[in-house]
Amino acid sequence: MAVPASDLPMKVYEMALNTGPDSSSGLATAGFRTAKYLPTEWYQSNNDLYHKASTGCEQGERGRAEAKELAERVAATAQRTQRDSTASLGQRLRDIHFWKAELQKEIEELDAETGLLAAQKVRLERALDATEVPYAIATDNLQCRERRQPPDLVSDEVERELLKEAELIRNIQELLKRTLMQAGNQMRLNRDHKEVCEMDWSDKIETYNIDDKCGRYSNQSTNIQFHPSSVKFEESASTPETWAKFSHDNIYRAEREKLASINLRALIDNILHDVSEDLRMQCAAVNEAFAKHCEELDDAKHKLEHHLKKILKEIGDQEANIAALKQAIKDKEAPMKVAQTRLYDRSFRPNVELCRDEAQFRLTGEVEELTESIESLKKKLLESEQSLRNLEDTRMNLEKEIAVKTNSIFIDRQKCMAHRTHYPVVLKLAGYQ
Repeated sequence: MAVPASDLPMKVYEMALNTGPDSSSGLATAGFRTAKYLPTEWYQSNNDLYHKASTGCEQGERGRAEAKELAERVAATAQRTQRDSTASLGQRLRDIHFWKAELQKEIEELDAETGLLAAQKVRLERALDATEVPYAIATDNLQCRERRQPPDLVSDEVERELLKEAELIRNIQELLKRTLMQAGNQMRLNRDHKEVCEMDWSDKIETYNIDDKCGRYSNQSTNIQFHPSSVKFEESASTPETWAKFSHDNIYRAEREKLASINLRALIDNILHDVSEDLRMQCAAVNEAFAKHCEELDDAKHKLEHHLKKILKEIGDQEANIAALKQAIKDKEAPMKVAQTRLYDRSFRPNVELCRDEAQFRLTGEVEELTESIESLKKKLLESEQSLRNLEDTRMNLEKEIAVKTNSIFIDRQKCMAHRTHYPVVLKLAGYQ
């Protein structure tokens, strides 16, 4: 048991003065007094030493008790402090493990999201490539239809739908290019924030290993030594609040980019769906316009061919009529010759016999009738020949128009509509193929 330290009372010693007859202060002993003490002084000196020795023992015993108590108290304090430090390291390890797990989870989710966004980007690229075929088809159709001949070279419904289709494809291509650029930027942001989280995670791993190693140190460890210079705080050291806020902010920013990436993927889905639907609807509208126009061309061609048949028949009839008129005119030549010959011969009748008798009047009337009839026949022949020429012109126009219609049908049906059978399917337009 430790003895409490206290000061001993001071003893008071009275020095006896030798002034009597036995005193050595006399002149008789003057030569033997140097460096010598009286017995009382000798006893006094011994008593002083005894007292000092006793006091020293008491103080030593008290010091030893205090030292033992201090050592035990310091050992308990050191043990408690070390235990508290180890517990703090354990708590720190749990905190580091928590943020390390959160960062690892965010890294994995962001990496998976970047992969999904990359897949959507591939779909965008495929869809953009797929629009080249519809655009080539639309422009080829427009160029082919420029080879139509008048009067079929018109700005009809088919041309308006084709122009609308070409404009739609150009707008879609611009939209897909902008979306591709946006997806590329988002993927870059995802990778940048993933890299920040990975660096933070890597630091957490290294710190966790260091603190785990520190937590395993004990007084019996063989790899411990003095490091006096380590007992200080670095000016750049973070506080627990800023340390936790740093990882929290990294995860928050990564989560924000992940959400933006998810929204962008949904937007890409909607864009590709709408693009494919718009293209197929416009393709159907163009095909319908082509089919309707081809029906109109077929109907017009059939009507022209029907009229051509009628014209050809009429030409045949008119040619027969002209031949008949010519024959009729020719047939009138003999009666005219007969009548005129009669009149001529009768003009040689002598004297009074040159009479304007009934026969003379009748022959004159016959010649006049024949002349009038021949003139009428010639006039009719001229009219018939003019009619035949008109019919021939009409026939040529009909045949030319039929050829124009045939050419238009060939261009629209055999060229354009046949080319449009290579139009991409919806899955290809949506970027799935």
